[in-house]
Amino acid sequence: MYRTSAGISGQYAGPGNDYNQPENCTTSSRSGRYRHATVKQWHNSTRTTPGRNECYHSAGASSSHYLLHRSVNPAQNFNALINHEIMAGLVSKSNRFGDRYNGRPHSQYANSIKKYTSVSKRPLNRAEQSQLINFLQTFTATRRWHWRSLTTTLHSFTSAGVFTPHSPVDRRVQLTQTTLLSTLLDAIIFKCNQKPEVRDIDSQGIANLLWAMAKLVDNGPEWTPEFQEAMAALLPHVIAQRKQFNAQGIANLLWAMAKLVDNGQERTPEFNEAVAALLPQVNPKKDQFDPQHIASLLWAWRNWWITDMNRHRGLKRLWPRCCPT
Repeated sequence: MYRTSAGISGQYAGPGNDYNQPENCTTSSRSGRYRHATVKQWHNSTRTTPGRNECYHSAGASSSHYLLHRSVNPAQNFNALINHEIMAGLVSKSNRFGDRYNGRPHSQYANSIKKYTSVSKRPLNRAEQSQLINFLQTFTATRRWHWRSLTTTLHSFTSAGVFTPHSPVDRRVQLTQTTLLSTLLDAIIFKCNQKPEVRDIDSQGIANLLWAMAKLVDNGPEWTPEFQEAMAALLPHVIAQRKQFNAQGIANLLWAMAKLVDNGQERTPEFNEAVAALLPQVNPKKDQFDPQHIASLLWAWRNWWITDMNRHRGLKRLWPRCCPT
C-alpha cells in the first residue's frame, strides 16, 4: 500500500495534519498571522477594496475557481487536476494580489495532488508525473509566500512523487523539477534566515520540511549547495522549537535526520546539536508514542545512533515500552 510515510511505516501528514490557511489576502492588522479556514472556502475569489482592510468575494466566480475548489477532492480522476483553467486561476490570483499574495491557493493545489495519490495508494506514475510537470511550468513559489504555503507545497509534492526521478531521465521533466524545487528552497531559506524570526515558522512546518528533504535525497536528487543551505537554515529552528514538537513530530524528525545521514548528510556540529536538542524530549512523551512512532525511532537508532545513544537516556527509557520482557 502506498502511503505518504513519515518513517518506515507511518503516515505523517494525514487529513488531521493539513494546514488550514486564510484566503489569499492579508489585512494590515493580521499581517504574518494565520487564521483557520476550511478547504471549502478556498474556491472563493477574493479581492481587496483599495484603502480598506477587508476582503470581499467576487460576484463573478469563473469556472477556474470552481475547478480549483474541485481539485481539493481527492477522489476525482487525474485529468481533472491538470485542467489548464486551474493554473490560469492560480496565476491570476498571484498577479492580482502581487506582494500580498500568500501562496495559499498554490499550496492547496499541491495538497490536492497528494490527496489524489493517497486515494490511489501509490505515487504518481511516470506518465502522470510527465503531464503534471508540463502543467507546473508556470507554478512559481516566491519569497512573499507564507511559511505554511511553502511547507505544505514542498511536503505535498514530495509525498505525491512529483520530484521522484524516473529512468530513463526526461531532461524536460528534470529541468522543471529542478526549477520548482529551487524556487521553493530559496523561499524557505529566506524565511528561515529573516531577522527577527518570522512569527509563523512553526514546529509542524519544520517537521514536514525535514521529512520532505529526507524523502527527496532518499529518492535520488543530488545534494546541491542550495539543499545544504536549506538544511543549515532549518537546524536552528529545530533547536529553538524543540519543546513544541509533539510525539509524532519528534519521531518523524529523528527518523528524517537519520535518513539524511544515511544518504550523505554530514554530521556537523549544528546537526548534532539539533539531534541532542530533540533527544531529551523523547522521555517526557514516551506514553504518547504509538507503534509507528516507536518503529521510526528504533529505525533511526539502529541506523546510526547505537553507539551515541548509550549516552542518552531518552531512548533507553523508551526501550522497555518497545520490547517488554
